[in-house]
Amino acid sequence: MVKKKDKIPTESKEELILKLKKLIESAHQSVVRNINQTMTITYFFVGRYIVEDEQQGNERAEYSATTLKLISKALQKEYGKGFSERNLQMMRKFYLVYKSRIDTQSISQTDSAKSNELIDNVLDISISQTDSAKSNEVADNEGSKSILQTVSAKLSQSFHLSWSHYLILCRINSPDERNFYEIEAINGNWKLKELERQFNSSLYERLVLSKNKKKVKELSEKGHVMQVPADAIKDPLVLEFLGLKEEAEYSESDLEKAIIDKLEHFLLEMGKGFLFAGRQVRISFEEEHFYIDLVLYNRILKCFVLIDLKIGKLKHQDLGQMQMYVNYYDRHMKSEEENSTIGIVICKDKKDALIEMTLPENNKQIFASQYQLYLPSKEELKKLITQKEI
Repeated sequence: MVKKKDKIPTESKEELILKLKKLIESAHQSVVRNINQTMTITYFFVGRYIVEDEQQGNERAEYSATTLKLISKALQKEYGKGFSERNLQMMRKFYLVYKSRIDTQSISQTDSAKSNELIDNVLDISISQTDSAKSNEVADNEGSKSILQTVSAKLSQSFHLSWSHYLILCRINSPDERNFYEIEAINGNWKLKELERQFNSSLYERLVLSKNKKKVKELSEKGHVMQVPADAIKDPLVLEFLGLKEEAEYSESDLEKAIIDKLEHFLLEMGKGFLFAGRQVRISFEEEHFYIDLVLYNRILKCFVLIDLKIGKLKHQDLGQMQMYVNYYDRHMKSEEENSTIGIVICKDKKDALIEMTLPENNKQIFASQYQLYLPSKEELKKLITQKEI
């Protein structure tokens, strides 16, 4: 009598499949990261050699467009369209922007002959990952392999994003602003689309408007660090992703619904560490009921963040109402381990003088932030920054 094979319980199968999926997805992500990093390192060195050939000992020497066309034609014939004249120009710019990241001279002095061979090997690996014959050929060449490992190890500590990310970063002229976006993209694991959105929405300028000079410097060195409640405030907030038209009529309920529908985008716009806790959260005392539009929690600041939405001009009553919400949460909702609650009134229009006169001088809990339904002009924000510094 043939015994039936033991059946694995359905729950065990699902758990096993889930584990395998996580393992495979993690492996795929690792492969993609390695390929992206290898490509970035490759293009860094392509740019380096172009610049060295261009200068030939004279930093002011003009580089002939004919030479770039010649290089592009030769590389495209061997490696494809990725080495167009335009892309070569971007690789050249990439090297010029980031050349201070690594002492490339010390690498080339190790063995100048093998250094040239290294570039060919890196190109082979990054452009033809599926060509096992070329990969084996590189592996057999111990000298080139050693240099490749040395360079990769050094540059892997310098470049953590994809080549496409660095194409956007190279467009930013200010080193402080460029460093900020790179740090935030790495720490936040931003995809290319998110980096583009944050740059186009002038995140750096908006944070600069909310910081003092010391904090502004920290943005370029550490990114957006949250230590006190004020660090969680962006002014203005840019909510163009909601799809609401600036000139159209909409209610506070419409604004709230649009935010809930695009909650992931809204939390990213709010900043680091925000988690959704509830909407229209009711609090009651003395037989009266009040409803808080949105309740968030910030795991970095370890506190509740209450949000009230106003589609019109900010009034002093709005700040008083938020103070009541904050007091309630501090006295009845937060635990001893948690920090004081933050209240943010998000409004269409506000006057700083009204806020200053309504709130106590040592206020660290109640804030107001304007929202915009369109991407702001960088020139306009930079003008505001200049006015703030005067």
